[in-house]
Amino acid sequence: MDKSGKILIVDDESMVTRTLSMLLGLEGFSNITSFNEVKPALDYIKKNEVDLIISDFIMPKMNGIDFLSEAKKIQKDVTTILLTGYADKENAIRAINDIGIFKYIEKPWDNTSLIINIKNALVQTRLKKELDKKIKELEIANKKLENYSKDLENTIQERTYELLQSNSKLNAVISSCADGIILFNQDLKITDLNNASLNLFGQNKKELLQKNLFDLIVSEKKQFSKADLIKNETLFLRNYSLINYKKDIKIPVEISIAQAFNDKDKFFVAVIRDCTYQKETERLRDDFIATLTHDLRTPLLATISGLEFVLDEQLGAISKKQNDLFVAMKKSSEDMLGLVNALLEVYRYEAGKTYLCKTKFDILKLTNECFNELLPLAQKSNIKLNINNSSKDKEIFVNADKNEIRRVITNLVGNAISHSQNSTNVKVNLTKKNKDLKVDVIDDGIGLSKEDCNKLFNRFCQGTDQKRSSSTGLGLYLSRQIIEAHGGKIYVESEPNRGSKFTFELKNSINDCKVVL
Repeated sequence: MDKSGKILIVDDESMVTRTLSMLLGLEGFSNITSFNEVKPALDYIKKNEVDLIISDFIMPKMNGIDFLSEAKKIQKDVTTILLTGYADKENAIRAINDIGIFKYIEKPWDNTSLIINIKNALVQTRLKKELDKKIKELEIANKKLENYSKDLENTIQERTYELLQSNSKLNAVISSCADGIILFNQDLKITDLNNASLNLFGQNKKELLQKNLFDLIVSEKKQFSKADLIKNETLFLRNYSLINYKKDIKIPVEISIAQAFNDKDKFFVAVIRDCTYQKETERLRDDFIATLTHDLRTPLLATISGLEFVLDEQLGAISKKQNDLFVAMKKSSEDMLGLVNALLEVYRYEAGKTYLCKTKFDILKLTNECFNELLPLAQKSNIKLNINNSSKDKEIFVNADKNEIRRVITNLVGNAISHSQNSTNVKVNLTKKNKDLKVDVIDDGIGLSKEDCNKLFNRFCQGTDQKRSSSTGLGLYLSRQIIEAHGGKIYVESEPNRGSKFTFELKNSINDCKVVL
């Protein structure tokens, strides 16, 4: 119980006030004030808040009942106890009804009973104050509610008008939007669509409502999965085509899908953009690059062959300075040829002109072959190459395009060597899980930020803001194309100054002997 309540004792006998004060102090009450005269007690009450007043009945100048009545006028919530003699009992009982005295206690009092009454009196004061506080809060709330009630009707009218205006603007925007906007439910059935969508499909609204949206929008590479829609709040779909039955054509489109909710359940909003012009521009660009790079290969090969002929001294002896110059020229030509070949490979994958030739081969043996090719590069920086095979099998046969997987492993391990510090390790971990294969390439290099990881597999991305690489930025992009063509996935886990782990996974590739051309 809280014993910090302010207690005022008033009695014309100093022995009584001292005795009471001492008793209450022993019981743990710490805020006690006493007076032996009524006037200074009233002055004190005017200046200080009091929780309990204990007053004697018979006092000179003013009796206890009148004193407590005056005190109540000053502090209406204060709780009062009257000390009386036996002869004053009737007057004390009358005072309880007249001025609301909490308790009268006969002298001599029982200490235990007195303490209990004092505690109960303090509780009553606290409850009164809390009640008054709640009443004031309620009065304030009622006033606010009255003000709200007065403004509510006007507010509703204003908001209704604003809502109608907003809906009108929104409908106008949707109707006149150049992109197709389609609403569909969780069963993929179309529930509403705008005019641009009708133009794309070449049908009227009645014909399209309740049709499955993804019967009208298809992809040659990957069919839409309802699971993807449930799993993701937003989706962005590329390489899809919209079927226009009226013109009997396929229109290349990009689709953004987002979840939305109404009062009843969830639905979806698809924004469809016709990217015919964009695709044509990309095709022209890629054809130009393919033609240019293809035409560059012949002179580059001729240059490299000619330089090799000179370096072999078949045209006569050359000096050391001449040899160094021709070696540098040959290296630059080979680098350019590598870029030309990479550009051609990227173009073929994006144009769908590359076909996988899947065969059964040992991935362990292939990795060792890649290590042997890259060993001179690793030895320059005293980097050790290690293979960890979690299955402990001597052979791990997979069904994939051997040359393309070789390209991926060589690219990942070569990057790891180039970006590792001297005297460190580059590890390749091979993990089998049922028929799936996972390959991790781990280095102790400078690492990558999260932002760099997100863009690393894009075309012409050179790694990081720290200039991790001076390459063309096509190697990892081409690796992604190769792995995705196998139905797998490739990704990176890295932190700055903690190295990187590049991983690619091949699904259902273990122990499959079927050759796919």
